[in-house]
Amino acid sequence: MSYRSSTGAFALAAALMVTLGGVTVGSAQAADAKYPNWKGQWDSINPRLGGQGVKFDPNKAFGPAQQAPLTPEYQKVHEESMADQALGGQGNFTDHAKCYPGGMPSMMSAPNQEYIITPETTYISVNTDLRRIFTDGRPWPTNLDPTYQGYSIGKWIDEDGDGVYDVLEAETRGPFKGPRAYDATGLPLHFDNESTFKERFHLDKNDPNLLHEEITVFDHALTRPWSVDKTYRRDPNPYPNWTRVSCAEGTNYVVIGNDVYFMSGDGYLMPTKKGQAPPDARYFKQTQKTANPATENTAAK
Repeated sequence: MSYRSSTGAFALAAALMVTLGGVTVGSAQAADAKYPNWKGQWDSINPRLGGQGVKFDPNKAFGPAQQAPLTPEYQKVHEESMADQALGGQGNFTDHAKCYPGGMPSMMSAPNQEYIITPETTYISVNTDLRRIFTDGRPWPTNLDPTYQGYSIGKWIDEDGDGVYDVLEAETRGPFKGPRAYDATGLPLHFDNESTFKERFHLDKNDPNLLHEEITVFDHALTRPWSVDKTYRRDPNPYPNWTRVSCAEGTNYVVIGNDVYFMSGDGYLMPTKKGQAPPDARYFKQTQKTANPATENTAAK
């Protein structure tokens, strides 16, 4: 009996080594052990530093204090953006009013990030946006459609040789949709949307609940590559509160052409800055004002 029992146990173990989707259960478990534990919700560490919290370089205040190495042409774009915002406009941050995705790299400054690691793809969920970093050895594709997050290819590295990957290196290329900005002041990327981003993701050597993203931007609006170390803190709550709200659900901004208006509580458009003209209504039939009979009678006398 004991012999048949042990034989049955061996047969059961063998049966569990079936192939699922081309990968055996046993090999899948072994593969999982090679990857780091990045489970949970990660919140970007962005001290306010006297300004808005979400910014590209978390160690500096937003806007001009970011000290982005912009070309003179794009320094002017940034200055004009802030000048328009000072009057109530959106400047180079109009897509925010449209609730378009922030795209790369600003999406990586947002909180509520989740990293889902598989051998072929690492998924980065940021609020309602999603990035895919392909780690299956594929070549760079051609004739891609423009997107806000770009196309990412990466590789895992075991730097200390302990059999577990430590670092995810990734490169992200366009074509991108735009315009895109680093922060809410409209700090611009080049309007040609040909940026390239190189990233190194890894846990802090002294704190497994601190994740680093060393990111370098290559962009024609910069005089040199711009590198920062972005950091994220793991939420200790085993059941974190994930964002389930879309920007479009609560926005009161209405973008018509190149102008941004605000919808009042009673459903009418309001200007967002002094002297703003109403929208162009050329394609609507103009209603003729009806004359006041009392006025007409008075004029006849």
